[in-house]
Parts: sequence; C-alpha cells; structure tokens
Amino acid sequence: MKLHTNAQTCPRCRFLIVSRIVNGQTAASVARDFQITAKTALKWVARFRAEGANGLTDKSSRPHRIVRQLLKPGKELNDAVFALLHTPPRDSGFNRTTWRLVDLHSTLRANGVSTTMNNLSAVIKQAGYQWKKARVSLTSSDPLYAEKVDAIKRVLSHLTHDEAFFSIDEFGPFSVKMCGGKALQPPGKIRQVPQWQKSKGSLILTAALELSRNQITHFYSDQKNSTEMCKLIDKLRRQYKSCRRIYLSWDAAPWHSSAQLQDHINFLNGWATHDRAPVLEILPLPAQAQFLNVIESVFSGMARAVIHNSDYATVDDAKAAISRYLEDRNQSFALAPRRAGRSIWGREQTPAAFTVTNNCKDPRY
Repeated sequence: MKLHTNAQTCPRCRFLIVSRIVNGQTAASVARDFQITAKTALKWVARFRAEGANGLTDKSSRPHRIVRQLLKPGKELNDAVFALLHTPPRDSGFNRTTWRLVDLHSTLRANGVSTTMNNLSAVIKQAGYQWKKARVSLTSSDPLYAEKVDAIKRVLSHLTHDEAFFSIDEFGPFSVKMCGGKALQPPGKIRQVPQWQKSKGSLILTAALELSRNQITHFYSDQKNSTEMCKLIDKLRRQYKSCRRIYLSWDAAPWHSSAQLQDHINFLNGWATHDRAPVLEILPLPAQAQFLNVIESVFSGMARAVIHNSDYATVDDAKAAISRYLEDRNQSFALAPRRAGRSIWGREQTPAAFTVTNNCKDPRY
C-alpha cells in the first residue's frame, strides 16, 4: 500500500519512516509501505541519529558524510556495555524489564559511545553471555540499584587502613564425584565421565573476600542459613579485631537479611565499644546482582583449578584441595599482590575489585 506519493521529499514521511524503524520495524518492511528502497530508509535514520530533526529537512539526495569514531570490541567498549547492561532499562527511559540490543545501541549513542550492533553483540558473546529465558540474567531488577551501588563505591573510595570490606557468599552445595572439564588429552583418547554416578557426599563453602587486602576467610557448612552467617561474622570479627569498622556486602539471599542475623549484628555492635571490637555495617548488593559479588570470581577460579576434571575419593579430600587453593592464594597476594594475572590466580573471572562493569558470576558455574 502506498502511503505517500512523495516520501523522498516530504519531511513528515521521513519522520514516519524513522520512527517506525527506531521502534523496531525492519527497514525493508517500512520501505515497502512507503514505496522507497531500504537503502533510502536507512539513509534517513542515519541522518536523524547524526543531526536530529534537522537532518530530515534537507532535500539533498546525496548521503551526508558523517564522521564518527566507532569503538571496536575492547576494554573501553566492554566497560561501557556492561556498566549499562547491569542497570534496569527503565533507568534509561525504556518501559521494559529486560534490555534489547537495539535499546542498548541507542542508549550508548545517547551517552556518546558510538559503535555498531555487531560489535555490541560480539562484546556480549565474548563475555560468555547469551540471550536466554528465565534464570540467566545480567540485569538487576532492584529499584534501588543505583543507590546501593553508589553506597558501596563511596565506602570503597574512602576505605582507611583500619577498615575492612568483605564480599561474602557461599559456594555449593557441591556434590563430590567425577567431574568433567577441559584438559589436555593424548591422541586418540577422550576422557569419559559417567552420566550417572553415586555421590560421595556434598559440601558448602562459606567464604568472605576482604577487598583491600585480597584475603579469603572460609570454612565449610552443612547448610546455607543465618546461623552459618553468624558464625562467619564472629570469625571475621575475631580475625580483624584491630579494625575500627567492618563492612559486610552480600547478595539478596533471604538468610542474609533475616531477623536472626540482624539481631546478632546489633548485639555485637552494642558491645563493640566495651570489647574494643570493630563496628559491623551491612552494605547489601542490589537484588539479582550476583555479577557484582567479587567473591564469585574467586569461586570461578577455584572451580577451574581444583574441581574441574577432579575425582576426589572423599569429601575430606575435596575440602583439603579447596583449602590448599585458598591458602596458597592468600599467601600469593600477601607476598606479591601484583602477581595476579601471571599465575594460576589469573584464571579468575575478574580482578578482586568492585566495579559496575564486573561480571564476577561466571555463567558456566
């Protein structure tokens, strides 16, 4: 159906063409409706994005020469993409619960970051993420996302030598049995892992990563609950008793915000001055933002090093391997923190530092 006989020269038709394409219609379908070529339709979209409404009033048929510096896949574009991808779309004016590639592209352009849709897609795929249903998500739905992230960044930027900041989480339950994984194999041989195995037991690793010192405190638990969190807090309070204040940061699991845990922290803070012990303060992560929990990166590196391709005989053997890994890591960063990236610890998902561009939660584990 021909909507206008002069779509090439009518500014109103150009606005309609651009608005339809920007709202998600394909250039080919819009071009058919207006009886123009897809190339012409894309030309007006490019002019509108470069010059705004003024670009649609020019009667020249020659393509405008638009000079832009496009960002190719790399650290600069990666940081810009994931800093945006972690925020809810509504913060950028989109009435949606999840991001679309076209929305990411237009928002980055509005923020002064020029790149192509192909480069955007490449950055996301290189990070190991895919567009999936339901349980896999890179975007937090917390309405207080920005406020919680800003509070953590503010504390970390002013952290003193007598303060400690802990990223806290649990790894597991992990079933002890023969595990698959990538490893060097001799010619003609492929390692076989039985699909059905009898578990030798399971374990849960409860741990805290102190960000300024890059040290792990851990123990093994039977369950994930508030009692185990209270036990971890008591352990940290004794280990870092010389500190004036301890900050605790964890995800939105229900046992991290229970009345039992809050009462325990309030009780310890009530005796902090009398006991000359550190004051405890909670800085929770936004809901559904495990990708910002720095300790997840340590868990990822540990899984690759001592769990993949493993076949431990007992739960105690698995615990011994995990404990040795974490103790060696602590010693490595205590003696030479700059070794990160030149040793086994370089296999961790991200550096042990809080930033909104982090993807600490490896989607494969």
